Amino acid sequence: MLGVFLTCVFMLHGSSGVDSDKVSVMEGDSVTLNTDIKTNQEDRIKWYFNDIRIAWITGDQSKICTDAECPERFRDRLKLDHQTGSLTIMNITNTDSGLYHLQVNSRNSGKLFSVSVHDAPAADREEIKSVKEGESVTLCPGVMNNTNYLITFLFNDVRIAEISGEPSKTCTDVQCEDADGRFRDRLEVNQTGSLTIMNIRTTDSGLYKVQINISSSSFSIRRSRSFSVTVTGSGLSLAAVAGICAAVVILLVAAAAGVMYCLKQKHDEYYIQLIEQDEIIESLCVQDVKICILILIHQSPLT
Repeated sequence: MLGVFLTCVFMLHGSSGVDSDKVSVMEGDSVTLNTDIKTNQEDRIKWYFNDIRIAWITGDQSKICTDAECPERFRDRLKLDHQTGSLTIMNITNTDSGLYHLQVNSRNSGKLFSVSVHDAPAADREEIKSVKEGESVTLCPGVMNNTNYLITFLFNDVRIAEISGEPSKTCTDVQCEDADGRFRDRLEVNQTGSLTIMNIRTTDSGLYKVQINISSSSFSIRRSRSFSVTVTGSGLSLAAVAGICAAVVILLVAAAAGVMYCLKQKHDEYYIQLIEQDEIIESLCVQDVKICILILIHQSPLT
C-alpha cells in the first residue's frame, strides 16, 4: 500500500523573482493554495494555470472561469475563497499538474506553485477487510511523518475518533460523536495515524471513512480513504459449547436410566411368569397325580 504522500516545500527563485512552492499530491486529493493575505476592496487577485487565467477577484466580485475561458478539465472543481483569495482544486487529476501563478496587482506581489499529481491505486482509496468477531482490526491511512496533520475517522458518517500531530488533541469517545457508545473503551489511536478497534463485534460491520488534512503555511491538502469492514461470527462461544456438553451428558444419563428400567421390567416379568407357572403345576398336581408326574418328567433335565 502506498503511504500518504507528504507535502514537501522548497523555496526556489525563478528568473521572474517570484518564490515557487512545490506541492506533491495524489489523484483524488483536494489542495488549497494559500495567498497568505486578507483581501480588501482595492485588491485585484488573479490565478493562472500555465499562463491561462482560471479565477479572479476584483473588489467585491469574484469569478471562476467558464469552459470557454479556461480548460474544461477544471469544470466544477475550482473554489475561490473571497476573503483570502485562496484557490482550492477539488478531486485533482494528473492533468492538473503544472504551474499555478497568483498575481495580486494592487500589492505588486505574487506567488508561484509547482503542483505535481501522482497516480493513486484504487487500493489506496478503498480497502476491504474481513475479520472474525472478538479479533482486533487496524485501519491505517498511511505513514505520517509530519506533525501538521489532522485525521478524522467516521463510521457510517458518524465521527468516532480524531487524531492530530499533538497528542493533547486526540479525541475520546466522549469528545467524538460516538452517540450510541458502541465503541466505548474499544478504540485505540496511534500518533502515526492508525486506529485499532479491539474486541470487534458483528454490529461493527460497515463503512469506515478516513479524512486526512495536511497543512502548511502555503497550502493544505485534504485526502480521503475508506475501509469496508465485514465481521463474521467466530463460531460457538465457550458458554454455548458448555451448554451443549451438559445437554449431551443429560441425554446419556437419561438413556442409561431408560435401559436400566427396561431390563428391570423384563427381569420382573420373567419371575412373575415362573411364579404363575409353578402355581398352575401345583394346581394340576392336586387335581391329577398322573398329569403332575408327566409335567415334572417333561421339565426334568434328563428329558
